[in-house]
Amino acid sequence: MENRTDLVAAEDLLLFMNAAITSTGQREFRSGEWQQRMSLEFLHAYVLGNYRELYAATLALDINHHNAALIVRRLLETASEASPEQRRTEGRLIAGRLALLPPQRVYRLFRELRRAGVNNRRTRAIMRDWLAARPDPALDAVKYRAGVKAAARHAHLPLDTELGLFLFAPHTRRTGFSTPLFDAWRRAHYTQSALYELPYTVAEGFAVKHGIDRGAFLERIAPRLTRLERLRLQESAREHRADAVAGDLAAMPLTRLASYVLSLPLDDRVRRREELTAALRAAARRTAGPRTGSWGRVAAVLDDSFSAFGSAQKRRRPLAVALGCHFLLEALAGELIPLWLSGRTDALLTYPLGPTPLGARVLDALEHRPDRLVIVSDGWDNAPPGLAGEVLRIWRTRLDPQGRTSVVHLNPVYDAEDFDVRRLAREVPTVGVRDAEDLPALVELAQFAEGRTRAAELWTHVNARVRSFLEVDR
Repeated sequence: MENRTDLVAAEDLLLFMNAAITSTGQREFRSGEWQQRMSLEFLHAYVLGNYRELYAATLALDINHHNAALIVRRLLETASEASPEQRRTEGRLIAGRLALLPPQRVYRLFRELRRAGVNNRRTRAIMRDWLAARPDPALDAVKYRAGVKAAARHAHLPLDTELGLFLFAPHTRRTGFSTPLFDAWRRAHYTQSALYELPYTVAEGFAVKHGIDRGAFLERIAPRLTRLERLRLQESAREHRADAVAGDLAAMPLTRLASYVLSLPLDDRVRRREELTAALRAAARRTAGPRTGSWGRVAAVLDDSFSAFGSAQKRRRPLAVALGCHFLLEALAGELIPLWLSGRTDALLTYPLGPTPLGARVLDALEHRPDRLVIVSDGWDNAPPGLAGEVLRIWRTRLDPQGRTSVVHLNPVYDAEDFDVRRLAREVPTVGVRDAEDLPALVELAQFAEGRTRAAELWTHVNARVRSFLEVDR
């Protein structure tokens, strides 16, 4: 018999994991930003206070960037409460996670630590080592100048003469900088041609200052665009006929690509059907990798009800996750049976509308006797309320107690009121999902949420992930 303390700890870890995967502290369809933030802050304080080692270990798991930064900040703020061994492990986990975060988020974290007065030796060492590992310090100094300045001040970093001058007194330099990017930034104040040597986010401000035509600017800055900048600028470039911005959509991350597709008017999606469908399928196959076609017969219940709109801050995010999961499951399955709540059969033309009749769609899915049933929904079953839970309960307890059909519910929305993602039935595992790309790993995690796997196996899984994370050569 397992120790009751271990079982409670396992449940708390899974609860925190769901929150750390799905919540970004932003407004959702049914809860405001302050509710999301308060709920998330409570969970972080609770898990840190009761399970410090597990709290740090989540940095090695598939949590989102917002929560990873929160965990790093709280661990550094409470460093005095950790043992020497805990601090050593936490330092390695923090360094590994910071290497995976977008640089702008790390610089924002450093500014928050400065405002909070967190300036212990370990914090300064982490900041120094992260900055030293940056592949192009000059690019960072130009693109994230305020962040680099704040970090240098806070960690008392030694700077070479030119970098220090560029960061703190760039306009006192009477002659050019020897670093090409620094000098391009200096010349861009009065020479239009120089701004095309700068990163897009910096050059854009200079383009406005010089009154450069938007189409001409996009055409000339195209070689300096990152992959995601190209995706974000696709429609602006089409509007201004800047053909050089067009990128390879198939190379984009699956969920971001799905969000882009959903941002297009339906007429554009119809006109570009072949291009968009091919890109989504290519991104899905790349994500599936060696698992392609290995999942047998899969039925997918996909939520395109009105609540899949999300919020003004997370516009169509739940629907984008469902659309990405549709194409990823198509790649993973030997045969896919997609069932959208609206009854639509054309995934490319989906849009958020109507109630959430999960029960009826789950019944339709189970009639096909699939090997797997994957439900992607916020869980607000309301047409009629509770039917999906009853269907799943009876299916699991009476019709399929042996579990011949594997059932998992992936929920992209954090329920701030319940400190978890909303569940459909106790008999069916529910896990949070942030990106469709995480679906295979989350289906593996679902075995722990289902309660059939012992807590000891969950700790084995977490410890293995931590070891793998720490062993990666960064």
